[in-house]
Amino acid sequence: MAEEMRLDRYLAEMKQGTRSQTGALIRQGRVLVDGTVCREAKKKIRPGVTRVSLDGSEIAWARWEYFMLNKPQGVVSATSDAHAVTVTQLIGGALRKDLFPVGRLDIDTEGLLLLTNDGALAHALLSPRRHVDKVYFARVAGTMHEGIGRRFEEGMSLPDGTRLLPASLQILRRSAQEKEPICEALVTVREGKFHQIKRMFEAGGGRVVYLKRLSMGPLTLDETLGPGEYRPLTEEEIRLLKEHTK
Repeated sequence: MAEEMRLDRYLAEMKQGTRSQTGALIRQGRVLVDGTVCREAKKKIRPGVTRVSLDGSEIAWARWEYFMLNKPQGVVSATSDAHAVTVTQLIGGALRKDLFPVGRLDIDTEGLLLLTNDGALAHALLSPRRHVDKVYFARVAGTMHEGIGRRFEEGMSLPDGTRLLPASLQILRRSAQEKEPICEALVTVREGKFHQIKRMFEAGGGRVVYLKRLSMGPLTLDETLGPGEYRPLTEEEIRLLKEHTK
């Protein structure tokens, strides 16, 4: 049997206002419960079973939501920010108000970002004990030190003493045609320390000029999504994520 919930809370969780605002809507007679006007904010309903409508429009219920976003540059990986657009503001099709990004990408980093309200899954994906692989494409300027790949594989110690888990570096292309040497690479890390990839390359003599996350565990960025575009995860993608974090 579906768990019961107060009517005002149901409306608030489905982005119809704060609890006080949804309570006012109910008292004004604008809310129907199973086709009948209800003016009792405390009325218990069963989400997913009870039909709720506001001003004639049915308010659909979702317990969990999962979205894949191709995060663009200039957007903050947060739920709120006083000065910048946040990733949650880009998800216009969400039913729930409590979505949050699973981990963070720097404001100038693009690529795969998972947004959900499933706290248990997010915790499992981010737990240091899980060592979930994250793959990035990096464009790096400068002349990198000899043996940098080996340093990645052995687990680097950054200049500030931070010790990193082993990572992998795959050089895709090198070019000396620009003003300074440029290389393109795939980097796989198993943790998410502050500015980690940028700091790793800096420790090896390079400077990251472009960074994009391509995958996180079994979840791979949909190549059809342009920067700022998103879509719900498929049932198969959700299943694979949950299996990966068991």
